[in-house]
Amino acid sequence: MNYLPYIWVLLAAMLWGTTGTAQSFIEGNAHPLTIGAMRLGIGGFTLLAFVLLAKKLSWKEIPWKAALVSAALMALFQPLFFSSVQLTGIAIGTVASIGSAPVFSGLLEWLILKRRPDRVWAAATASAIAGCLLLFSDKQAAVIDPLGIVLALGAGMSFAGYAISSKKVLDRMDAVPAVAVIFSLGALALLPFLGVLDISYLAQPGNLAVLAYLGIGATSLSYILFSHGLKNIPSSSAVTLSLGEPLTAALLGVFIVGERLSGISWAGVLLLLGGILILTFAKKKSSS
Repeated sequence: MNYLPYIWVLLAAMLWGTTGTAQSFIEGNAHPLTIGAMRLGIGGFTLLAFVLLAKKLSWKEIPWKAALVSAALMALFQPLFFSSVQLTGIAIGTVASIGSAPVFSGLLEWLILKRRPDRVWAAATASAIAGCLLLFSDKQAAVIDPLGIVLALGAGMSFAGYAISSKKVLDRMDAVPAVAVIFSLGALALLPFLGVLDISYLAQPGNLAVLAYLGIGATSLSYILFSHGLKNIPSSSAVTLSLGEPLTAALLGVFIVGERLSGISWAGVLLLLGGILILTFAKKKSSS
């Protein structure tokens, strides 16, 4: 049994979960949308330069329609996600965005690919989403903004759509050049935001180091891992495993930032972990 595709996706989600902690080290007023644009730009253009120099990119092999759709969805995810976080808070915005993505992924696979979600996916997704809800249910300062929730759900649908459309790109291309092309195209769509929003915080060397990590580690490397796994498992399963992101973010908040979780939140951690384990091991058992 090959567990590696599931492990690659889970490792990607864990890297995504470090972004909140990493961003907390940025000094000055950094608009979340400019951080998203810089992440895609650094990650995408660095990878693109690498594959071009290594001659690993064949322009003729690029499925342009699927690549453009994937890039548009990834670019759309950035403002929807960061705007939702601004309106309704980091915890609620993250949970609503990432927590809703597996549901949208299963529905999109059913409607577009005519692939009905199985019971393992349903059980794992239900457990993981319940864990997300419990994980942040004791946040007394959380503000539930209706528009923020709508934007978060839009972000969840965008990420789910990206997982499905990028899988078509990965059918034609290797993971590294595929991510390089998609993220470079997405970065081009977001670059105009850097011209209208304040980016004076980039003058501080420490901030550049954080952005370099966000672009290369938490974006390029993470999506290469995600793409390697996505090649061999259904997109709905990959998106459910991405719920390892809020799990990682919560644990880093406890052990690095010094936040404290209640008993209810720890129960959410266990449910999230249980959903991931169900999907990884039960899925492989049923397929074998």
